[in-house]
Amino acid sequence: MTATPPLDADPQGADEANRPAARLLLVDDEPGLRAAVQAYLEDEGFVVTTAVDGLDGWEKAQQQMPDLVISDVMMPRCDGYGLLEKMRTDERLGGTPVIFLTAKGMTADRTQGYLAGVDDYIPKPFDPDELVARVRNVVRRQDRLLTEAARFADADVGQMAKQISEIRSMLTGSADAASSPETPQLSFTPREASVLQLVAEGLMNKEIARQLETSIRNVEKYVSRLFIKTGTSSRTELVRFALQHHLVD
Repeated sequence: MTATPPLDADPQGADEANRPAARLLLVDDEPGLRAAVQAYLEDEGFVVTTAVDGLDGWEKAQQQMPDLVISDVMMPRCDGYGLLEKMRTDERLGGTPVIFLTAKGMTADRTQGYLAGVDDYIPKPFDPDELVARVRNVVRRQDRLLTEAARFADADVGQMAKQISEIRSMLTGSADAASSPETPQLSFTPREASVLQLVAEGLMNKEIARQLETSIRNVEKYVSRLFIKTGTSSRTELVRFALQHHLVD
């Protein structure tokens, strides 16, 4: 007999139970606080890596690619703002959410952090349950953003693949393929060239982000740059331009 799930079963809770544990990076120079917060978050099911200051945090962020960074503000060598600036200008970590731990009442610091791109603040001392609730809230919000972006990125993927195939066939079979226009003098960064190649292969933003180990937001940024540099306004036009001018394989 198949068991009937309870009527009050929480679909969101079931989804979270099936989702891989969020990977957190905790950056704080106070050993006692760092150990206590790590233990509490791990008890709540998170995978936690720790760092002793902003420089250590930066190195580990690049190695671990965490889902969320929790960082103290005032630290030696590199403070929370320095770490945040490094992350926001990095291709792979630019979209990673960051929560700051800060002294209570530091309104000016909170304003500076929000302007720099921090996602949330938790004043010290904090209640562990509030910390967990805020961490989960930021992780869920990031998941929703990625899911929504992926939904739009994957729209009409079949149609896009068909169009690319038709363009390739047309150019290959064209009578004047041998006299195709000269390759324009365009300057692409290595990452832009990689994105262009993958777009021409029919991959959508979510798949490109996965292959290049970056965020969907960054892929969208590169595609927009390619539109500007090539004078195109759609993925189909971009692929046609790239194939005509032998910019991709």
